[in-house]
Amino acid sequence: MDRHVIAQSIEELAERPALGTRKEELTALAAALRKQDAHELDPWSELDLLTAYARPESLRAAGARDGDHPLWSYAEGVLGALVFVPLMLTWYGLTRASSAYGALTGADPRAASRPFLQLWQSGFEGHLTGAFTFGHVAMSATVAIALLFALVLVHGLRRSAVARREEDADRGREELMAALVPALTRAQLVLNRQRSSSPQRFAAELTEAAATLKRLGDKAVRVQKDLTSAASAVGDAVQGAERRLAGVDTSVKPLEIAVGRVEAAVSDGGAQVRKALDDVRDASGEVRLAVQGAGDRVEDSVTVLAASQRAYTTGIEVTSDISAQLLGRFDEVAEGTALAVEESQHAVRELNAQSGALRAVADEFARLVAELRADRQLRTDPAGRTGSAVGHTHGHSRSADAGHAPSADAGHAPAARPGTPVERAGPPASDPGRPGPRHPDPRREPPQSPPTSLTEAR
Repeated sequence: MDRHVIAQSIEELAERPALGTRKEELTALAAALRKQDAHELDPWSELDLLTAYARPESLRAAGARDGDHPLWSYAEGVLGALVFVPLMLTWYGLTRASSAYGALTGADPRAASRPFLQLWQSGFEGHLTGAFTFGHVAMSATVAIALLFALVLVHGLRRSAVARREEDADRGREELMAALVPALTRAQLVLNRQRSSSPQRFAAELTEAAATLKRLGDKAVRVQKDLTSAASAVGDAVQGAERRLAGVDTSVKPLEIAVGRVEAAVSDGGAQVRKALDDVRDASGEVRLAVQGAGDRVEDSVTVLAASQRAYTTGIEVTSDISAQLLGRFDEVAEGTALAVEESQHAVRELNAQSGALRAVADEFARLVAELRADRQLRTDPAGRTGSAVGHTHGHSRSADAGHAPSADAGHAPAARPGTPVERAGPPASDPGRPGPRHPDPRREPPQSPPTSLTEAR
């Protein structure tokens, strides 16, 4: 990379207004790059150009508000208050008009019939000055509104222009930063080559290495001192350990004697335990035989119990089947008994009905027998007593007919006259008063035989 080309690009960038705060530094860097003397770059070789110059703080805002008139700042503050000026003028004019209207109507009540706006425009007949008439108040409010509109319009246009300038400045700063970073990067590469071959760089590195070696030597001395103190501490510890081991030797001899005694006791105990184990082994054999015999007996008992249980289960099943059959038969018997009881009740009711019918037939039969006896007696009496008997019988027959028949014209003929034989079955042929043969008297009919069974009674 040519140092002159890099210096030319840095000088062109330094002439930009946005880099005005860094112009001198960038110009000096470009001059150092143009010179052939390598010692001119030594002050710059230890500097990181990208970190020092490629920063937003290096760029000054182009088109800032340095040239703005202070009046604009006051205008922005007053603009919000001017919104209420038309309202204030209007309401103040209404207040003065109301006062003048009250004074006019107090002096001349007939003026209240005139329109309020007409009175306001005329000044309420001298009670209101000309500056607060309706026309002047409306004109003042209109002028205030127009002025406010003009100020708002100018302020909006100015804000739009400032916003456009700020956008252009931001875009210019971005473009300038995009051009500055590559130029500084190329210059940094040149400085890096100079820094690697600079005697000051070697001296600085040697100084730093010497300082590092000094620090390492100091650390080695401290470590040596620490090791010496640690070695002395270890020696003291070894001597203490030797003293403790000597004490342990004197203490171990009683322990050895005690261990011998314990060993002898353990040997004796082992022999006794061995003998006890033999006894236990013999006893366990006997117990095994006894348990085996008991197990055989228990197995036989379990077999017998299983057979008994199967027989018991079979008996329970048979009993359950028989019980189920008996319950079914009991249900059938109960149903048959219920039906028989119902039929018996029905037969008893029918028997009661037939008994009543038989009682009625018996009464009727007794009555017929009595009538037959009376009729037989009448037939056997002499002729002289026939008239009286017939009269008596006629009266009795009439009373009997009245008791059995509802009326005389129910189909029966009247009784015979005195002197007429009772055996006549009908009226004489010469009697023109009778239209036909006389019906037989039911009292003279032969009695019916009583029923011999319940079926005949039904």
